[in-house]
Amino acid sequence: ISGGQRPLLTYFTKNKSGTEKLLLMESKDIPHKMLSLDAYSKWLGIKILSCEIGKCKLGMTVRKEMLNSMNKAHGAITYALADTAFGFTANTHGKYAVSIETSINHIEALEEGDYLIAEATLNLQKTKVGFNIVEVKRENELVALFKGVVYRTSKDWEVS
Repeated sequence: ISGGQRPLLTYFTKNKSGTEKLLLMESKDIPHKMLSLDAYSKWLGIKILSCEIGKCKLGMTVRKEMLNSMNKAHGAITYALADTAFGFTANTHGKYAVSIETSINHIEALEEGDYLIAEATLNLQKTKVGFNIVEVKRENELVALFKGVVYRTSKDWEVS
């Protein structure tokens, strides 16, 4: 999209009386709506840094209660951040997208206070299936690499 235009997803919906109504939603609004409904991601302190169709960048800080018995960030923390970036990215196309396979490689141990950024670096969409790679970094250092596959349903994200 050029010229400063913002991508809009167009929806038609019917009210109770059956009258159709046109609704417009910016693709970046879908992850914000998802985050507002996601108690776990909010507990993690995940923030949306940027978002557009096919790409989301999220950040969070590792807290004391996220550490394991070795005083390092539990692997599930990095996984959850990457999985959230994956889910938000997959849903920016306007249809509910659900995970069908994921994996992560933990490359570096993380400490309390580390600020992490997860960003989808590959977003390949086929008719019903999408493939994503998410890089998790501490500053410029790659600390985890996540791969995910989604199934895109026929259900549209509703504007509320």
